[in-house]
Amino acid sequence: MWDFRGEDAAATAKHHTVHLKEFAEIEKLTFHEIGVQEKNPMLVAAFITVAETDMKTYRDALKPHRGEIG
Repeated sequence: MWDFRGEDAAATAKHHTVHLKEFAEIEKLTFHEIGVQEKNPMLVAAFITVAETDMKTYRDALKPHRGEIG
């Protein structure tokens, strides 16, 4: 998950999802879902849901702010 804060948080998070999808396609990696999660209008997160077996590849290349295993 990548957190974005401020008035442009939603737009920035949405734009970030474009780059997440591009990365997955270029690297030929699978993912389950890419999206945004709004905590409030000033805090929005972009996220990508991947298989646990691919998590380290994504984490090391993209350096997310935080991650969750679910």
